[in-house]
Order: sequence, then C-alpha cells, then structure tokens
Amino acid sequence: MGSDHKPKLAVWKLASCDGCQLSVLNLEEELLALGARLELAYFPEATSYLAKGPYDISLAEGSIATPEDVERIHEARRSSRYLATLGACATAGGIQGLRNFADVGDFLARVYPAPSQIEALATSTPASDHVQVDFQLQGCPISERQLLELVTAFLEGRKPVVPSHSVCMECKMNQTVCVMVAHGTPCLGPVTHAGCGALCPGYHRGCYGCFGPKETPNTASLTSWFRRLDMEEGDIRRSYRTYYAGARPFLEESESLAE
Repeated sequence: MGSDHKPKLAVWKLASCDGCQLSVLNLEEELLALGARLELAYFPEATSYLAKGPYDISLAEGSIATPEDVERIHEARRSSRYLATLGACATAGGIQGLRNFADVGDFLARVYPAPSQIEALATSTPASDHVQVDFQLQGCPISERQLLELVTAFLEGRKPVVPSHSVCMECKMNQTVCVMVAHGTPCLGPVTHAGCGALCPGYHRGCYGCFGPKETPNTASLTSWFRRLDMEEGDIRRSYRTYYAGARPFLEESESLAE
C-alpha cells in the first residue's frame, strides 16, 4: 500500500449479541491510535458514516442463522481483501448453534406468537461454512488483546500471533491452583483455547469453554476425568454443548456420549 493510503476497515454484524463488536469499541485509546492508520469505513454499531467498499479488512461477528445472514457474509467476502471472523458465533455457530440438535420450528412455535413470520435457517453455522475466511479469532466475547494483535498484524503485513495453548497454561502463568485436581471441580480448561486469562479458575470455578477448543484437544481424556468426578453422561455432554457446541472437537465428543 502507498504511504498516502489508509486501509479501509469494515465491521459486519450477523446473528449475534453484539458482544464482540463491543470488544472492538472497548479498545478505546488503542482504537483511536488505530484510527490514525485505518479508515473506519463501515461500522453501523459505532457510526452513521458508512462508506462503500471495497474494504481492505473486514471483521465479521455473528453466525449464519437467517437467509439475510447468508447474503451479508457473501457481500462481506466479495467486498473485502481480508476477512476475519470474531467470536464463537462467527467461528462455530455460537450458542444459537444449539438449534442444530433439535427442530428450529419447535423453538419458533414456543417463542413467537406468529412463527410463520420469522425467517430462520434450520441450523446456525460459522461463516467459514459459506465463504473463505482468512483468520478466525475465538472467544465469547473475544479477547481485546488478541483483537488488537489481529488488526496490528494486518497493518504490518504478517500473520497474527495468537497462542494456541490451553487455559491450563494461563492458570500456570497466573499461579492459579488447578480447580479440578485440588477441589474436584469439573473444568474444560485442558481442552479450551487460551485468551480469557483463566478468569473462571481464578475465582475457583471450572472453565466453561468460552474460547472454544484448543488445537488438537484430547476431549476423550477429559471426559474420562469427568467420569472419575462422578459426572453423569448427560452433564458431560451438556458441558461440551455451550458456546462452542458446533466446533468439531466438542461436537464429536458430545455425540459420543449417551443421551
């Protein structure tokens, strides 16, 4: 890029709670500094100024859960040189991915007085099931530190450096005693991607898997530990079916457990 060109940044919303977009806004001072190097071209959550594409970098939050989402993610891909997805919804289908284990029509009938007026896909899926994605940033919500690394890496023309180790490593770095070994508290930390700073174990609670599966997670081994803690099969299955129920390692392990 020429020195006189400021890359154009776009932030897209799909089916989500907006938490990851708020993580972008929560950068505050860092966001102002990035503003000197980026043009915030499209970000309806933050500004009414909406410039047309093409965009140099797009950040997409949310799963593909409606026909409109399908159209928007294809629009984002067509108009973006670099497309990154943010959070559990965009990278794995999110909490709304729990519909994938049931009939979405039943949910609509229970919640809405006129379900026929609601347009919803039968499943909630990640953006990567529909278009090519250049980078996926996990978390529910994402880590602001990792988000800053992602955008900075793009500006510097390098690959983002996002650790692939588990939450257990963060516990060790924080000198937090293992809640599962010391107290018998079920914890998804051994199979969960780092990024939260081991927040829950720091408060003597087990990890809930908010950052999804780490690289090559040994879910079968963790399940055997849960059984030693006298967890029922159904409870173990539900532990894998939360924020990242649609992520393959958690999905396959949950499906291997009895109903």
